[in-house]
Amino acid sequence: MKKYIRKADIATYRSYLISEEKSTATIEKYMRDIMKFCKFAAGHAITKELTIAYKALLSTEHLTASVNSMLVATNGFLLFVGCADCRVKLVKTQKKMFCKNDQELTKEEYLRLVNAAEKHGNERMSLILKTLCGTGMRVSELSYITAEAVYAGRAELCLKGKTRSVFITGSLKKQLIRYIKKKNIRFGAIFVTKGGKPVNRSNIWRTMKMLCVYAKVNKKKVFPHNLRHLFARTFYRVRKDIAKLADILGHSSVETTRIYLVEAGEDHARIVARMGLVV
Repeated sequence: MKKYIRKADIATYRSYLISEEKSTATIEKYMRDIMKFCKFAAGHAITKELTIAYKALLSTEHLTASVNSMLVATNGFLLFVGCADCRVKLVKTQKKMFCKNDQELTKEEYLRLVNAAEKHGNERMSLILKTLCGTGMRVSELSYITAEAVYAGRAELCLKGKTRSVFITGSLKKQLIRYIKKKNIRFGAIFVTKGGKPVNRSNIWRTMKMLCVYAKVNKKKVFPHNLRHLFARTFYRVRKDIAKLADILGHSSVETTRIYLVEAGEDHARIVARMGLVV
């Protein structure tokens, strides 16, 4: 019997993801990917040949990591609607050993962004940058930085069915308390818009891109998640404990954490040169 995708299937799958306690960002990402597949499949019965053709199309339009991300969402949906035999394998990739130098945000560049925000009177953005980079938090977790959490020195994050603690200590705590008192924030999220809603990824991303001009930092390097990568690399250089780092970042597997520690090829070349094994 031929199977066609109905709007009701998509709505039911969204409800299923909610019941599985997936984060809002994850659900929206899955829905975008599924709608892309549905658009491709419009008017056609779901077959293995169709999904293979979809995979081939994605491979011409996106990088491998993006293709696989979309296929994961599509495969999950196909399993849910009873088309498990139509799922496709992910594109095989070789483990990435190095990242490009123009992708890795350095500590010096991060500090220039902070200084640029302060010089242009954007105290909120300056503190957002410091909070993200100083704790390793995801940008989607910023709403957990509340007045109560700052005074307690600890934020309790509950995402993806997991709970973890993020410590707010030292200079960061002092600066956030000053900000809270200055803005007369008594409770709740401290990084909010003029309308009182927590700032979101697009608010932060847009402001960071504007700061690039003043800080003279390559725009390709500047996006919220790169601050989390900088935290991870810096922590690992000091502690050399990948398991502990995985716990701090909220990763279920250290294999995910390893991705954050990929070094620039130029850094690796300098280390090899200093070994002095060729004379």
